[in-house]
Amino acid sequence: MTDTAHDRATDSTTSETVVLDRVVVRFAGDSGDGMQLTGDRFTSVSAAYGNDLSTLPEYPAEIRAPAGTVHGVSSFQVHISDHEITTPGDEPNVLVAMNPAALRADLNRLEIGGTLIVNEDAFDARNLIKAGYHESTHGHDHEAVATNPLDNGSLDGYRVIKVPMTSLTKEATAPLGVKPRDAERSKNFFALGLVSWMYTRPTEPTLEWIGDKFKSNDLVAASNRAAFTAGYNFGETTEAVGHRFEVRPAHLPAGEYTSITGNTALAWGIVAAGQLAKLPVTLGSYPITPASDILHELSKHKHFGVRTVQAEDEIAAAGMALGAAFAGHLGVTTTSGPGLMLKAETVSLAVSLELPMLIVDIQRGGPSTGLPTKTEAADLNLALFGRSGEAPLPVVAASSPVHCFEAAIEAIRIAVKYRTPVILLSDGFLANGSEPWRLPDLDSLPDISVPFTTEMNHLNADGDTEFWPYLRDPETFARPWAIPGTPGLMHRIGGIEKEDGTGNISYTPENHQRMVDIRAAKVAAVAKDIPPLKIVGDEDDAELFIVGWGSTWASIDAAVQRRRRAGRKIAW
Repeated sequence: MTDTAHDRATDSTTSETVVLDRVVVRFAGDSGDGMQLTGDRFTSVSAAYGNDLSTLPEYPAEIRAPAGTVHGVSSFQVHISDHEITTPGDEPNVLVAMNPAALRADLNRLEIGGTLIVNEDAFDARNLIKAGYHESTHGHDHEAVATNPLDNGSLDGYRVIKVPMTSLTKEATAPLGVKPRDAERSKNFFALGLVSWMYTRPTEPTLEWIGDKFKSNDLVAASNRAAFTAGYNFGETTEAVGHRFEVRPAHLPAGEYTSITGNTALAWGIVAAGQLAKLPVTLGSYPITPASDILHELSKHKHFGVRTVQAEDEIAAAGMALGAAFAGHLGVTTTSGPGLMLKAETVSLAVSLELPMLIVDIQRGGPSTGLPTKTEAADLNLALFGRSGEAPLPVVAASSPVHCFEAAIEAIRIAVKYRTPVILLSDGFLANGSEPWRLPDLDSLPDISVPFTTEMNHLNADGDTEFWPYLRDPETFARPWAIPGTPGLMHRIGGIEKEDGTGNISYTPENHQRMVDIRAAKVAAVAKDIPPLKIVGDEDDAELFIVGWGSTWASIDAAVQRRRRAGRKIAW
């Protein structure tokens, strides 16, 4: 049997509170049980408390799978620690199961000997059968007979805490005049209150948050506060829980922190890049999981010059972004794998036009519609090679939720400096996961502004000035960015190949080869503009060297650190 987190107490353990270095908690229930809200709130209060953390939200692809079934289970896993961590944890130390389906779906994830908190009110015959806890009779009607895992000994390898959450929530909210059916919706806050007591989370921030979150409905706010308080008080008065546990603040670099998801960090990075480039941002986007949050977040920032358009399809969204780039904006489009395939023709056009454009691909499992709510770093080859002809472009991959902010700025810096479309890869794990983010010093962010071309740039044979739209910077190979309406700088664009320099249509083999070479040289110049990768670990005497990319960084880092503590010489 492996040691549980609750066994790994420090010397600071007292008779009332056990001090842990870390803990992994997983909340699981129906899609309508508020598990994402509950987990996110526990994450936020832990971040404010000073813990390092990493999260893994999981939810079904169906808009609303049948209630009480394994297919409809939504869960939220959070790993909190008193030291730096990079992953949401291999196995939960604590599983909060709001119904039998949640138990059946996620019990296999819980570490042996771990703590299982169940809402025993939900374990009635109907819910047990729907979750698959049953035996079939051999009579003529073949009726299913429910079997209850809380009573049959199948959970003997775990520390089981049975709590009648639904009935206790109804009891706590009854004095408010809340109808029993409505009161039941607050049971997730009872669970949050109980876990908050177990892990010594402060209550006031959550009570204030509930009031603000549900301020449009005083009765709902009061019901949720009552349920949260009842759960907290239950922990104080019951003997079933036993010890309280404490995960003390991590020793993180000094600064102001907030918990942030990858999609929010990426959206804020786009907003920041617009300010740093001194350009308005135009987002053309078609909603698609797991990228839609970026559209939602950017739509809140019109005061920073951000324009958002929900297009009728993926192709239109990409065309809007490219058109905005031609007009002198930061053109951005967001999507996931299936949408990136649809945008491929427009991205190829952006390579041909040599205009800055950001294409954000939040990867998910595939192919085709695939696994919309599951993560997979599946689109690297598509991003690198998924275009017609010789159309290379830079690809930037984020490595953590926090890194999404920096990656967005870097991708846009490259796009505007080299006049090229750039694909930014994230994935569902980064997009929905969260971690503490130290707010950056705004003065430390780079100036990535580039001037528009406003003057003629070439002398013809007669000595007269004229504008050549493809006359290049010798170092970056970037062509001039002259926005429509600039006096005297009218020029032709389009997908038909242009002559280098003049921008006239050209079908000659010599010019085509030159343009192929220029496009390759532009990407090579970008590579020279990126600092060398930093090698971490046993650089001088490593027995093993590991190379990864994107969100694999977190798992690689955790695994390598574990093996190095065991004496292995590894660099990555």
